[in-house]
Amino acid sequence: MKMKADGLRVAGKQGTMDLTAATPAPFRFFDLPVELRLRVYELTLVVPTAVDLDPANIRTIAPLLRMFLVSRRVHDEAFRVFYGRNTFRVFPTHGRFFQTKDPLLARLPPQYRTVITKLELRLGPGWTRPPRGWVINDRLGLGSMGKVFWLRIFVDFDPTCHPSFEGFSDRDDFYTVFCVSLLQGLFARVASLSAVEFDADRTVSRSSLLLQSLVNEVKAGNKRITWGSERGWDKSVDVDVADVLQKMSL
Repeated sequence: MKMKADGLRVAGKQGTMDLTAATPAPFRFFDLPVELRLRVYELTLVVPTAVDLDPANIRTIAPLLRMFLVSRRVHDEAFRVFYGRNTFRVFPTHGRFFQTKDPLLARLPPQYRTVITKLELRLGPGWTRPPRGWVINDRLGLGSMGKVFWLRIFVDFDPTCHPSFEGFSDRDDFYTVFCVSLLQGLFARVASLSAVEFDADRTVSRSSLLLQSLVNEVKAGNKRITWGSERGWDKSVDVDVADVLQKMSL
């Protein structure tokens, strides 16, 4: 068998084979329909938990965002999927960033904030003395986030559920008032927000003062309420009998 110096043609007993024909052509990603490209981005960039300030981001989030560096066109399509499909935590809960005055939303470029659609407010950490950075104000850039429609509220801890903490603060409802004020601030700055999902740690009762105060605030704001899966609340039926009777004109 003889091979030419360019390595593209091989001569043997049964004839000559052209290796050039066997070489696959480069795959052109942008030849795919936009629907398929978006599906590829979703499978690559959507993560199962809320995005927040966390030291683990260097291993979990940073590798995903390398896709933004492929080209300007990839960046323009991919960032809309990453920021538009994932949930972003309003205030950090990791100890390293807990006291920061600049939560994740405050650190994001305005271009990215404008496409965010889902937020998470995690309550309970620091209940004895909430961090000074936990304030709903202009630095979060909420006014430019006109596509946000969904908020998840997860209650890690409610001191009113534990008799041992009674009288710990100046008012027993101190933390409840604080949390409700955060929710009111979000509603005031994110007019597009239309749905709120509630979930909680197993130590928090669905009838707890904190949770019920938040639910009442959402109802007052005429937002749709859903329940999360952490406690199986998503499978329960929550019927407001008075509302049903009113709609039936009874």
